[in-house]
Amino acid sequence: MDICVIGAGYVGLVTSCSLAHLGHHVILVEADKNKLSMLEKGKTPFFEPGVDELLQKYANGSNLIFSGSIAEGVKRSEIIFIAVGTPPMPSGEPDMSYVVKVAKEIGGALDTTRKRIVVNKSTVPVGSGNWVEMLVKQGQQSVQTVPVRSSKVESPLVTVASNPEFLREGSAVYDTFYPDRIVVGTADPMAVEMMRELYRPVIEQTFEPPAGTPRPNGFSNVPFVVTDIASAEMIKYSANAFLAMKISFANEIAGICEKVGADVSQVALGIGLDKRIGTHFLRAGVGWGGSCFGKDVNALIEVAREYSCPTHLLEATINVNKNQRLCAIKKLQEELKIIKGRTIGLLGLSFKPDTDDLRDAPSLTIAYQLQKMGAQVRAYDPVSMDSCKRLHPELNIHYCQNLEELASGADALVLVTEWNEFAEANWNSLAHQMQWPLIIDGRNFLVESELSEAGFTYRGIGQ
Repeated sequence: MDICVIGAGYVGLVTSCSLAHLGHHVILVEADKNKLSMLEKGKTPFFEPGVDELLQKYANGSNLIFSGSIAEGVKRSEIIFIAVGTPPMPSGEPDMSYVVKVAKEIGGALDTTRKRIVVNKSTVPVGSGNWVEMLVKQGQQSVQTVPVRSSKVESPLVTVASNPEFLREGSAVYDTFYPDRIVVGTADPMAVEMMRELYRPVIEQTFEPPAGTPRPNGFSNVPFVVTDIASAEMIKYSANAFLAMKISFANEIAGICEKVGADVSQVALGIGLDKRIGTHFLRAGVGWGGSCFGKDVNALIEVAREYSCPTHLLEATINVNKNQRLCAIKKLQEELKIIKGRTIGLLGLSFKPDTDDLRDAPSLTIAYQLQKMGAQVRAYDPVSMDSCKRLHPELNIHYCQNLEELASGADALVLVTEWNEFAEANWNSLAHQMQWPLIIDGRNFLVESELSEAGFTYRGIGQ
């Protein structure tokens, strides 16, 4: 099928490369000339396992080409994905300006040669499907001209659908090829069938798995869920809100565990084995971050406010997470007493491993607070230090080249991101290099007995 994806951000690029691998002909449209130039050279603008290999395999071939022109992409395609960013504004509402611009340009580029499906892949507020359809029509009207002897203009056939993404950073390629479900929101039977055909290789698992992302044993089919547009949009927000709430619940329970002498890791296992609850997203730590949870929960709160619906659970989810980031600071104070003048090393900066994404990362909150308290902050992260230097020049962080430099003369280490490299570290050697061998395990990721044997004072979360 002929596909256009507008926006070469995280979702757009992963979607484009994956659809190319499935055998579709994809034109990826990107307005940023620097990013476009990188893509044409086969280079990804962000770190995500597996994407580099797919991009280099298909870039500028028959299955994946790049363009800076929405009009070119629209005219060549039958399915058009809107995958531009919707970053949060100070109010908590998503910034829809990119969606507005793109939707109108799509409308202006449509012709009557064939029916097009315009698919919202961007995370947008509930009700945006109707709104995008209006914007597309406005774009059409802005370029239509009525011939002198004609009383009617033939309108291009177009349907707007919703197809929310459920990609986890660090495993987006896996999630694209082996998803829990594919959701399509539309009332148009033809659009349903076109989307089903688009995803048929994934639904039936008939494609050849890409190198490095093998098919799980026994994975044979994917549910294809068809809903109305508003329900599809609501599914995306509700899923992320529930996962964020589950983590905040685990963190609140962790605080109680510390007071009563329980271990939250054991508690989480015990309740997670209940099939109604499940073990995923019950790990206590310094809180969730990233581009989705906070933005989507706040956006859902804003939608509810428009309809005067109370959102006590959603608001509590945000507040618990905000407070949880300071638990590492409190543990440092309990052990070191005085923070001013101390040297604290952060193990990890990205909000989760296998990504360089720093959006809403707990590490930034911790670093700001430590500097405010007069500490010298060091950091080591395998992939995100350059991004942190570029995006947060106001942070006076000393960036270390390895764990040895991070630990040398430090008063404490705080594990913020659970990179595998940290689990495999030589902790005996690192302990001897520190001024005070103290570690705050902000993800309950390390083995306490190993750290204690190495000479560390170990503090986890909820233990």
